[in-house]
Amino acid sequence: DPCKNFHCKRGKVCHADKRGKPSCICQDPAACPSTKDYEHVCGTDNKTYDGTCQLFGTKCQLEGTKMGRQLHLDYMGSCKYIPHCTDYEVDQFPLRMRDWLKNILMQYYERDLDTSGFLTEKQRSKVKKIYQNGKRLAAGNHTVELLLHDFEKNYHMYVYPVHWQFHQLDQHPVDRLLTHSELAPLRASLVPMEHCITRFFQECDGDQDKLIALKEWCHCFGIKE
Repeated sequence: DPCKNFHCKRGKVCHADKRGKPSCICQDPAACPSTKDYEHVCGTDNKTYDGTCQLFGTKCQLEGTKMGRQLHLDYMGSCKYIPHCTDYEVDQFPLRMRDWLKNILMQYYERDLDTSGFLTEKQRSKVKKIYQNGKRLAAGNHTVELLLHDFEKNYHMYVYPVHWQFHQLDQHPVDRLLTHSELAPLRASLVPMEHCITRFFQECDGDQDKLIALKEWCHCFGIKE
């Protein structure tokens, strides 16, 4: 099969011509496998698609047009009303996000005690220090005041989780810069729960070059240089 090891980017599929030469053509959105309701996604055109296959197939067919350039995955799930993010809310967002990242690492560390593989050895040693710290704020629905107080008092516990998330996202390529597509996996899963995440990322890009550098990312989360 000439298409066996022939890779195509999202929205395209491999097609072999009569001579068996493979090439990438746009995925026909109508030919995408059927999906369950929980696999639906919302595009930046505020339209619900029956999954990422249909969304990226549609984007591919619009290649070269303004609509095609503007169409991206907005968030997971069917399109719904996302409330406006106020100035006050976007100011509080880093507090919740820092706490959430720290708690995710705590969960990974606990799972690693039973089944290793969630964290590398180097990551485990860094997370262990936070995990075993008796002053660590336990997971829960805390007030803004408590989160702010804990960040100021136990600042050192929040530095690594913020760095860790940046490097988890910085994959294509690894260049200490986050593109729109690298941010998408985190953004798309959080938008329905954290409606300020889009505005937060937009304002993180201080020089408006559509890339978030490590320095900009840390500044957004209140991490000192």
